[in-house]
Amino acid sequence: MAKSYGTAELAHIEQLAEIESVPANYLVQILSELRNGGLIISRRGKQGGYALARPPAEITLYDIVKLIEGDLLELNGTGEGHSGRRVNQIWREVRASLETKCRSYTLAMFTVKTDQEMYYI
Repeated sequence: MAKSYGTAELAHIEQLAEIESVPANYLVQILSELRNGGLIISRRGKQGGYALARPPAEITLYDIVKLIEGDLLELNGTGEGHSGRRVNQIWREVRASLETKCRSYTLAMFTVKTDQEMYYI
């Protein structure tokens, strides 16, 4: 969807599922959450599909993760016990670092510019 932002082209579930190797029924759930969160728009019908609601450079990885997963590394501990307070402090620092890093990546950074561009991990 980021690659086609600004065009009249809409993405279709079957196409996205095949390109990204994600089961279509799982993708429907994700797209629904992204739509409800205002990151994408959808159009019903034969000419329908999905598109980004705003430019890819304005959507961060944090925006997406927060919608799909909720708070990053949510702290569930009470801070009690011998090391509880220190564990909570460290966990907050880890969470803040992860949040900062996720906010630094935009959807535009994930976009493959050409069909020949490949990344190997």
